[in-house]
Amino acid sequence: MDSIIRYAAGKLCEFLIPVKHSYYQGKGTKAAICTLGSLDLLEAISYSQDLMANISIVGRLLSENNGIDAMIRYVIGHPLLNWIILCGNDIKGHNAGQTLLSLFNYGINTGGRICHSTAPYPFLKSSEADIDIFRKQISVIDLIGNKNVEEIRSVLKVCLGVHSLHILNISLRIRYSISHVIIAV
Repeated sequence: MDSIIRYAAGKLCEFLIPVKHSYYQGKGTKAAICTLGSLDLLEAISYSQDLMANISIVGRLLSENNGIDAMIRYVIGHPLLNWIILCGNDIKGHNAGQTLLSLFNYGINTGGRICHSTAPYPFLKSSEADIDIFRKQISVIDLIGNKNVEEIRSVLKVCLGVHSLHILNISLRIRYSISHVIIAV
């Protein structure tokens, strides 16, 4: 019954609040950019020819469950993808960005719930094996709240090996976790 209500509410939201674009394909293979709920940032990046030439995809992440499941499927289907730059503003109430970071830091419990997520419904349908592949394949750059395209471009260049980390003119705090590095700017 609960899933029927959630499905109906989702369809109602789609009708009342249509989403223009949720992603744009790029020409790169090693990095992706997730703008969370920031449509203006998504569009600004999609208009940047140099960014789009160097990323596989730029997209928004609006939900803490279906959105992350879709991201997992995309990453597994693109084995050369190693970086996700997480930027823009998180959707209040869904906390998809915080939930994605929790997935990388803590994984899931036996019921598929993302550990330490603050989201209301952080349950994934992806298999444990797919989640493990995703967590091992990807490193996340935590720029949540950052909408500065130039700083995002600079971080992307570090991911692609164009610049070394010390060249960035922004303060970085590095946090290590079991299978990846999260860089918070």
